[in-house]
Amino acid sequence: MRSARADRIDQTLMDVYKESAGLNKPLQLLIIILPDQTGSYGKIKRICETELGIVSQCCKPVQAAKFSNQYFENVALKINAKVGGRNTVLNDAILRRIPLVTDVPTIIFGACVSHPPPGEDSSSSIAAVVASMDWPELTKYRGVVSAQTDRVEIIQDLYKQTKDPQKGLVEGGMVRELLVAFFKSTRQKPSRIIFYRDGVSEGQFSQVLLYEMDAIRKACSSLQEGYMPRVTFVVVQKRHHTRLFPTDRNKTDRSGNILPGTVVDTSICHPTEFDFYLNSHAGSQGTSKSTHYHVLFDENGFTADILQVLTNSLCYTYARCTKSVSIVPPAYYAHLAAFRARYYIEDEMSDSGSTGVEVRPLPSIKDNVKEVMFYV
Repeated sequence: MRSARADRIDQTLMDVYKESAGLNKPLQLLIIILPDQTGSYGKIKRICETELGIVSQCCKPVQAAKFSNQYFENVALKINAKVGGRNTVLNDAILRRIPLVTDVPTIIFGACVSHPPPGEDSSSSIAAVVASMDWPELTKYRGVVSAQTDRVEIIQDLYKQTKDPQKGLVEGGMVRELLVAFFKSTRQKPSRIIFYRDGVSEGQFSQVLLYEMDAIRKACSSLQEGYMPRVTFVVVQKRHHTRLFPTDRNKTDRSGNILPGTVVDTSICHPTEFDFYLNSHAGSQGTSKSTHYHVLFDENGFTADILQVLTNSLCYTYARCTKSVSIVPPAYYAHLAAFRARYYIEDEMSDSGSTGVEVRPLPSIKDNVKEVMFYV
């Protein structure tokens, strides 16, 4: 155990890293007890994840002092995920009974763009993409992040080409990196891609779909000529004004909301397009807000029932909770990864001052950190 003043966090973390380097096994997890309101959290995460390659779990003593079982259970769930464990797994995944998913190698992506607060023009937007690395269980998601032009919703680095003086044209990008990682993890190439895209407004559907589907195609073909896995592209919307209420008061949850797993795909949905509202969680108080899913592109031949059941089932695999959540976990994880990466640039800006509108690349996350769900 070590203690450190707020102004010596850098040196203390480096000392811990040097000590662990002399051990026979690498340091798997560093637990850090934070004093209240120090503002050190972001700095710790940046140093651990981008400089030292240490997975960390921060805790607040004020919470631990309450001896709350719920708090310790939540911390335990996070720790298990961060060290490569699995908190939940679908029974149908183990038995390979999920249609159009467990029959052939399938990778599930989640993608999100996080924009700076309104009025803040000196910070870039952050794009994050996560992808499942364990087929058929679909519970472990590797995450990658990238800075991009402020307020641009299209993810610009899904696929990219750069020129290297020695290597010539180098192909890369977020989707390509995750496809390579999936192959290394499973020794199989995915035959299907399910892409959950968070945060796109209806006015941007066509623009985002055309650009990002093209990037996905290029990323796939860059790995092997003719490699064209079938893609299903689904937009996830939480920001809408639709609320669902039960007509039968005998069929509600404890808070009086519609039951978890309720789906609406008629009447209030588009008459010709493939969309549905899914209430996958039990509301704790107030009116539950269902998530609106729009299937913009589907080469896998999903029926409404199959995709709705898959999406609802995935909501029970969220690593930080023992109950179902309101948004499909891949999209949730992408949001968490983007939120985490915001600390990387905010901490750098606080050290070096405002950088204007220039897009500065994010510091690279160490490979051993990316192998686990460091962002949960």
